[in-house]
Amino acid sequence: MDALKDVVRNYAAHHANNEGLALTPVPGLRMMCVESPPGDLHSIYRPLVCLVLQGAKRMTVGREQHVFFAGQSVIVSADMPVVGRIVQASPDEPYIAIAVELEMATLRELAAHLGDSRAQRPSEIRTLFSEHTNDAVLDCAMRLMQLIDRPDAMPLLRPGIMRELHYWLLSGQHGRALRALAAPDGHESRLAAAIAILREEYRSRIPVERLATAAAMSLTAFYKHFRHMTSLTPGQYQKRLRLIEARRLMLEEGFSASSAAFEVGYESVSQFTREYGRLFKASPKRSVLRFRETSGNGAEGLLQAEQANAA
Repeated sequence: MDALKDVVRNYAAHHANNEGLALTPVPGLRMMCVESPPGDLHSIYRPLVCLVLQGAKRMTVGREQHVFFAGQSVIVSADMPVVGRIVQASPDEPYIAIAVELEMATLRELAAHLGDSRAQRPSEIRTLFSEHTNDAVLDCAMRLMQLIDRPDAMPLLRPGIMRELHYWLLSGQHGRALRALAAPDGHESRLAAAIAILREEYRSRIPVERLATAAAMSLTAFYKHFRHMTSLTPGQYQKRLRLIEARRLMLEEGFSASSAAFEVGYESVSQFTREYGRLFKASPKRSVLRFRETSGNGAEGLLQAEQANAA
């Protein structure tokens, strides 16, 4: 792990933005190296694995909070609204982590090959969990990092490394949960179809009946399973998408609060202001001013971190 930490820290020193986020030319691979915690980061995480190499980070999903420490792999198995906060970092020992997005096609192929002895009941389904990072997963991460300087090798070697990474995750402590995610007729895959509609059309009014139909569930079952998986109702999930995008528009593109509200689908600026304040603990104007004062030129970097499934 020490060798991987050194590689990440060296890359971040040259490529990270002001918030410590370093994107890479390797698809789905990003990292963070943070000396001074930036506060809460609101994100909608896509399925990913995050390897915490140093420091600690707290993640809040719905009413649940978990703190993840060095040596742990955090697996997010569904599109989840997450509030992340780095809680252990310093200039001498920064928070260091790598995130790799999971590939559903690869996951499904390997899950079908490995099989599963017992399907999960809906009440057993979890979407955020951790396990000790084994050496095989660390080795895959290191080899992905090495591709950064070998763009010619990337199209040839990356598919094999990603396939191996997915195999080790499926073979790990939470492999059965990942197999449930990959099952085409499972609750997770069916709900993913509804979530895809919400993410694509979050600005519009979406009848819940349409979402339930996309998930091939009755309304009652859809509400129950959606809330169990995301800790939110469909309406709350859509609201979270709108508010995160509205803040991005204000910070990155200079939208006013009213313009951002209408752009993301709100019909009432006062309603937008109330709901924004509940989520971000400040009015839109105060929130923007605070982030610009504390981040300087790093406001854009913070937004990239929140929108890019930061590690």
